[in-house]
Amino acid sequence: MKVTQEKLPNSQMGLEIEIPAEMSKQAYERAISEFTRTANIPGFRKGKVPRQILIQRFGSTNLKAAAVEDLIKTKFEEAVKQEKIEALGNYQLRSQFEELVRQFEPGKPFTFSASVDVPPETNVKQYTDLTIRAEEVKYDPSQVDRFLEEQRNKQATLIPVEDRRAQMGDVTVVDFAGRLVASDTSAETPSETEIPSGKANDFQLELAEGGFIPGFIEGIVGMQLGETKDVSLQFPEDYPQEDLSGKPAVFSITLKEIKEKELPDLDDEFAQEVSDFETITELRADLEASYKENAERQTKANKEKAILQALVERVEVEIPQTTIDQEIDSILTQTAMQLANQGVDVNKLFTPETIPKMRERSRPDAINSIKRSLVIEEIAKRESITVEPEAIAAKVEEVLEKYSERDEIDRERLQEFVKSDLLKENTIGWLEERCHLELVPEGSLESAREAGEDNLEATGEIPEPSADEENPVEGS
Repeated sequence: MKVTQEKLPNSQMGLEIEIPAEMSKQAYERAISEFTRTANIPGFRKGKVPRQILIQRFGSTNLKAAAVEDLIKTKFEEAVKQEKIEALGNYQLRSQFEELVRQFEPGKPFTFSASVDVPPETNVKQYTDLTIRAEEVKYDPSQVDRFLEEQRNKQATLIPVEDRRAQMGDVTVVDFAGRLVASDTSAETPSETEIPSGKANDFQLELAEGGFIPGFIEGIVGMQLGETKDVSLQFPEDYPQEDLSGKPAVFSITLKEIKEKELPDLDDEFAQEVSDFETITELRADLEASYKENAERQTKANKEKAILQALVERVEVEIPQTTIDQEIDSILTQTAMQLANQGVDVNKLFTPETIPKMRERSRPDAINSIKRSLVIEEIAKRESITVEPEAIAAKVEEVLEKYSERDEIDRERLQEFVKSDLLKENTIGWLEERCHLELVPEGSLESAREAGEDNLEATGEIPEPSADEENPVEGS
């Protein structure tokens, strides 16, 4: 069997396969035998239909089509093995099937062309001595105080108040009913429509900023117990209910209770109440260590993201469609699992109408994810970066310890995942030592990018870099 290979775009390999005359004859005879075995023709027992009757009944074209289909399937697989091609997914026939059937003659050589996706060739222009900027997340001591204050509020005792007006920070109980206001310039008074979902009795509401529709809480501040008041406001443009978003409304509010919070002292007793620590000093120290560790972890993630983005910008690779489709499948599967864990009915969300749109939206992320994996694999291969088997085994055990039903986990797949993750970690570490990594304040890269986009949108021109930022690589 003669096979001619041809490299095609999008990481495909084209194969022209020439089938010897004897093989084409054998394929046709197999088709005849199969039709004879299964044909149900009146007056003849199965398997006993004469050849000529069979050809007259089914037609030579159908018999030849069966033979051609058999040849394409079996001989393409043999050709892939013969040429030692690492095929991804199924083959695609490049010849016209109808034309192949028309040309097919049993006992004569038969040629057809097909293609298959193959692993892409990854070319990285440059991956060392890069200048890369990444955002540094610094520990903020006020995080500890904010956390402790949140816990104090959760542990607060509510004390009824009767001798003053409502103020910010109070917890109130109110009745309210809302009405939409439809302005009509020709009418003396605007018409009002009741909001079915905009009423409640004995509704407990803390008077805190951003806690309700803008203007609602501000309207309660200053009210006295038993007072009823109309508060005019406007629903936000991004309000979830489209029939209410951006519309003016009036809420009639009756203030029924005022309670003020009595916060516990920040002492050892409080620490024991909200944690496993005996003293407030120990609790503060643990929180400080935790926030510092989290800041370091976020900074490390930002550096990794910046390095990977810089590499993706320098990689040249044609990704086969099979690989893209598989990555999109993985993204959608993970999304569905996360939503299901949150109690979302994914069957209503993932429908024949929505899935194609979801796949299209996921395509850019899938391509970027594939590029990141490919460039890491390529650099690791070039620089002989590996992972010790002991490290893989230790990490696998560490992961398994987190699962109670560890027997149900596919260890082979988990091992491959761990190996890939550790290889990425080792390669990123190797690259970090060989690049110029500049840490910049948190949020600065995002601000710079937004400013650049605003400038481009306003002028339609790409701003020129300054002399000392001629070729910056922004990690974002």
